[in-house]
Amino acid sequence: MTLALDRGLSLLEQLCGQPEGMSLTALADELDLPHSACHRLLTALIRRGFVRQARSQGNYLLTVKIASMGLELLSSKGIVDIAEPILERLAKESGELVRLSIVDGDRLVWVAKSQGTRLGLRYDPDMGMEARLSCTASGHAWLLTLSDERALALVSQQGFGQPKDYGPKAPTTVQGLLGMLEAARTRGYAVIDEVFAPGMSALAAPVVRGQDTVGVVSIAGPRQRWTLAAMERLAPALLAATAELGPLSRVSTLSGKPQLGRS
Repeated sequence: MTLALDRGLSLLEQLCGQPEGMSLTALADELDLPHSACHRLLTALIRRGFVRQARSQGNYLLTVKIASMGLELLSSKGIVDIAEPILERLAKESGELVRLSIVDGDRLVWVAKSQGTRLGLRYDPDMGMEARLSCTASGHAWLLTLSDERALALVSQQGFGQPKDYGPKAPTTVQGLLGMLEAARTRGYAVIDEVFAPGMSALAAPVVRGQDTVGVVSIAGPRQRWTLAAMERLAPALLAATAELGPLSRVSTLSGKPQLGRS
């Protein structure tokens, strides 16, 4: 049963990056599965509504069921209702990309955003991605609330990633990361400049409920416009927004809705 579950999940993950779908043969070869076992798994996934076949003998594709389940989960947590006006206000004030991420176990996941002066919080294709803790403002904002030992354990579990994939100032050593986190703790919020990506800077602060960090709000933009001085000017507004979200998440829990996340 465990092997079948693992194989089924591998099939879903493989199809997730294939909008045109894949043939039975290609899936079986890619995942090193016997064709018969692969076909049985696909048949079960089709029966449960997670996969469909484009046509008889055609490629296998994911349905929207997984996405629908994810959106239903986020909706049940009250995230959109709670965060929407706050994120939109920050986006209008900054003119930049404002994102909300939630703590999900050992991960930090982007779940919603508002862009510039365009009103309307929306889920987007890049939503649902896991933040790289070592080199994103969101990651640093979460880690600054943790002990060095816990922060390093989470980064070690995820890895620093390849330097070529990030900005020229991305930390590549424990000492470099701890130095950035110490500066962030002193400020009370995280600031990065060409750390996650060349030419990009970002500002982020944690959403704290009681003793737990449940999420992060970040503001990111091109460094030519979103300068260190601009971020410093907007930092009080960001901190006010996250301070507002913390109590709101507690009210949501008391009213019977799940909280923003868990630490």
